Amino acid sequence: MTARRLRSLWAVVGVTLVAGFAASLMGCATVGPVSTVMVPDIKSVTGTWKGILYVSSTEPDYITLTIREDSSYDLVSEQRIGTSRGSGKVVISDGRLIFEGQKGHGVGTLARNPAGELVMDIQGTMNDNRTLTAKLWPSGSRSATAATK
Repeated sequence: MTARRLRSLWAVVGVTLVAGFAASLMGCATVGPVSTVMVPDIKSVTGTWKGILYVSSTEPDYITLTIREDSSYDLVSEQRIGTSRGSGKVVISDGRLIFEGQKGHGVGTLARNPAGELVMDIQGTMNDNRTLTAKLWPSGSRSATAATK
């Protein structure tokens, strides 16, 4: 490789790194800090939540979580190979959501982003010991619409 080609290659790599770094900073700036929200009761989270589910060793799935006032919930996961469903109960403990379902269990927390939108983060374990994380927004919010497209 000639010196000229080598310099051109390094210039492209340098520009790419700088552009990537700048883009990541802009992404952080728009997200901004979030504030934790204590969940006072089940009524404060009833309704439909939409977002993305990540299960270890699989691709992300788009999910819809419906929480009812009787503390039951239904989960629908849209996967490439079809739809998966689950259900269970959720209780409030120390301001957090405790999910107990047919296929696993988890803990959910709420936060509010700088735009004022609620975000639900769930950390859990499936019955087969795979771990999962999910990020959900109330159905109809801009973030929920963007996450499920």
